[in-house]
Amino acid sequence: MKKFIACTVLGVAALSVATTAAAQSSIEDAIKFRQAGYAFMAWNMGKIKAQVVDGAVPYNKDQVAAAANAIAAIANSGMGALYPAGSDQGTGYNPTRLKSEFFQNMQEVGQIATNFNAAANELASVAAGGDQNAIKAAFGKVGETCKACHDKFRAPQR
Repeated sequence: MKKFIACTVLGVAALSVATTAAAQSSIEDAIKFRQAGYAFMAWNMGKIKAQVVDGAVPYNKDQVAAAANAIAAIANSGMGALYPAGSDQGTGYNPTRLKSEFFQNMQEVGQIATNFNAAANELASVAAGGDQNAIKAAFGKVGETCKACHDKFRAPQR
C-alpha cells in the first residue's frame, strides 16, 4: 500500500512537471510561430515596397501578386491563436516584444486585427489587377494597420 501511494504521488508530481513544461513549450512555440509569420509577412511587404513604392527593383506583376497573396494568407490564417495568455513573456527566436496591455484590450486588438485582415485582403485583390497606383495605396493601408498594433502593443527593440 505504501508503495502504491508513493508511486501515485511520484506519478502526479511527474505529470505536474510535464504539464508545466508542455504549457511553457506551447507558449514558446506560439511565440516562435507568430514571429516566423510576421517575419515572412515583412519579407513579402519588402518585395512589394521595392517594386511598387521605391522602384528599387523592376515591377513584376506576378511577384507582387504572389507577395500580396502570401500576406493575406497569413493574415487570415488564425494568427490570434498564437497569442495565448502569458505569451507577453518568453522567447521565441527572439524575446517577445508583445506588451502585457495587449491582453487588457482585447476588443481593441480584435478591431485592429479585423482592419489588418481587411487591408491585407484588399491588397491581394488590388495586386491581382496590376494597377501600381492602386497597389501602392492598398500597401499603405496595410502598413497603417501594422503600425496601429505596433504603436499600442509592441515594445521597442531591446
